[in-house]
Amino acid sequence: MSQTQHDTAYSWLRLAISLALSVVGSIGMWASIVVLPAMEADFGVSRATATVPYIFCMAGFAIGNFVLGRAVDRWGITPVLALAGLAEAIGFAASALLPSLGAVSVLHLLLGLGAAASFAPLIADSSQWFLRRRGIAVAIAASGNYLAGAVWPTPIAWVMEDGGWQNAYLLLAVLVLVVTVPGAFLLRRRIDAGSTERATAAAAVKASSIQLSPKALQILLAIAGIGCCTAMSMPQVHIVALCIDRGFGAAAGAEMLSLMLAGGVLSRLCFGALSDRLGGLMVLAIGGTLQMLALSLFLVQGDQTALSMIALIFGLSQGGIVPAYAIIVREYMPPKEAGRRVGIVIGSTIVGMAFGGWVSGWLYDLTGSYAAAIWNGIAFNLFNIVIALGILMRVTRTRDNQPA
Repeated sequence: MSQTQHDTAYSWLRLAISLALSVVGSIGMWASIVVLPAMEADFGVSRATATVPYIFCMAGFAIGNFVLGRAVDRWGITPVLALAGLAEAIGFAASALLPSLGAVSVLHLLLGLGAAASFAPLIADSSQWFLRRRGIAVAIAASGNYLAGAVWPTPIAWVMEDGGWQNAYLLLAVLVLVVTVPGAFLLRRRIDAGSTERATAAAAVKASSIQLSPKALQILLAIAGIGCCTAMSMPQVHIVALCIDRGFGAAAGAEMLSLMLAGGVLSRLCFGALSDRLGGLMVLAIGGTLQMLALSLFLVQGDQTALSMIALIFGLSQGGIVPAYAIIVREYMPPKEAGRRVGIVIGSTIVGMAFGGWVSGWLYDLTGSYAAAIWNGIAFNLFNIVIALGILMRVTRTRDNQPA
């Protein structure tokens, strides 16, 4: 039985359904970025204050990844995804109807919580159905988050031109409710015990080479995730505002965000395929290094075309980083703990995204430009690279010390 449930036709069909649900369920994470300048003008607040709804959204996203992963291990993905979609729809609708930035900010917890179910929990569930092609499968599942960022910002911006951000949020509430809640029931089937035992044996062989306890490895990955995503958040969260500051307009910023995330989708797929050959740790080290180099390009002043190219390069460089964490967890840790451990590590990357989004706005208010925020991201990115290389060195030493 274990030989028939990994990497089967049903595995790939299930992955396609998961990807479609993720594209819709992940809207909550990106909508708050697109409407950030509109909220700043509507509520008459500073740039840093305008990022508060995004911070609440990312807090909900992080909490959701921490908590919902454990729920998936126990009850499966269907009830988790359905309830999260309902919460996200309520968050969108209520945010559009309330006049207070404080109330809107708190409701963004529901947007983040709903979107969270479409990320780490869905990635962990998808990974259970693959063994040989787990790297590319995890990358495809994780791409739903970036596809949402590539697809939805421009339509949201179009709706905002005529009806404001409130009308855009009402339409998104209907879309999430109609697609995510019933779609979750297409994933009711769960992996059998024989397939789980086979994956457990494979993880035990890998774990012996790293000479770290699961808890120690998880802590190191969480710290690395905070570092890389503090850097990653600067362009992703502030690209629309950066375009406005440079005179290109909000619409150009939304297009650049879509371009960046489209590059991230391609990057995730390429790095996912590469991880099936090199392993998640090597992909994490390569991706972190490329992201740091690409982030430094935002220091260059240029025209709109130049900034668009930099946004694309950044997307192509960093898309494979976050899925690499899930791949590492699944390579070195037991599958029965996949939802919880993937959720904790991915949740830590969201903490980095939330902190990086806020601190970039704070540094902008402090200095009047994004240069300091970019250098801050580069510094945090070094934590990610050092940790990835350090774990890789342990694996290499263990391999070299083994008898022939």
